[in-house]
Amino acid sequence: MKNIKNIIRERFYRDISNIPGLKKFKVRVEETDLLVISEKFLKKEVEEEVRGLRGIIKNYILNHPEFYTSFSPLSCKSEEEIIRTMCDSAMLTATGPMASVAGAIAELTGRKILPLTKQVFIENGGDIFAKMDRDFNVGIYAGKSPLSLKLGLKIKGRNSPIGIATSSGTVGHSFSYGKADAVTVISGSAALSDGSATYFGNLITGDKIEKEVIELEIKKFPFIEGLLIIKGEEIFAWGEIELVSF
Repeated sequence: MKNIKNIIRERFYRDISNIPGLKKFKVRVEETDLLVISEKFLKKEVEEEVRGLRGIIKNYILNHPEFYTSFSPLSCKSEEEIIRTMCDSAMLTATGPMASVAGAIAELTGRKILPLTKQVFIENGGDIFAKMDRDFNVGIYAGKSPLSLKLGLKIKGRNSPIGIATSSGTVGHSFSYGKADAVTVISGSAALSDGSATYFGNLITGDKIEKEVIELEIKKFPFIEGLLIIKGEEIFAWGEIELVSF
C-alpha cells in the first residue's frame, strides 16, 4: 500500500508531472521536504538554498526565541529576506512568524531558481510556490472529511507566481485553534497564503462554517485571490476558485 503522503503528492501535481521538458525531483533538508518540478534538474541549487534559509532562521531564533514561539506578529529587525518575509506575512495575516515558514521557504527557493527555469513548481508540506504557463490541478487532503482527496482546485497557468497553502486543525502537527479539515488559500505569495490559511483555520471553531463571519473577515485580506474551507461534508468557496473532482 502506498504511503498516504506519497498519494497526496501524486495528486498535488499529477497534471504537470509528465509534461515533456519538465524534471521532477525531491529535496530533503532536515524537516524540510520539497517536491520540485522545473525545466532543469536543479537539485543541488535547491538544496543549497534551503540549507541557507534554514540556517538563517535557526540563527535568528537563537537570538530571538520569541520568533519561534509567538502566535502574534512581531517587529523584526533583520536584513535577511526570509526573516522579513515571515514577519511581513505575520503582520498582514495576524499570525506568528512561524505560521508562514513552509510557504516562505517554498517561495524564496522558487524565486531563487526562477532565473534558471521559466517553469517551476515547489511543494513544501502542502504549501506551494508555482510559476507555470499551463493549467494544473491541486488535490486537497482534508483528513477524515468524505471530500478528502476527492476534491481539488484547477489552477490556471499565468505569467506571475502563485502561492497555494493549506492548513488544517485536524491533520498534521502544525498548531491550530480551529477545527477545519482543510483551509486552502490562493494568493500571489506562498508565504501570505500560508499565514492566511492559518488565520482562517483558527476561525473554524464550531461544528459549522460560519460563512457570514468568513465573508466579513476576508475583506481584511485584499491580497487573497481565492479561499476554500472544508469541514466534514461542508464547503465554503470564495473568490477565484475552480473546483475539480479527483
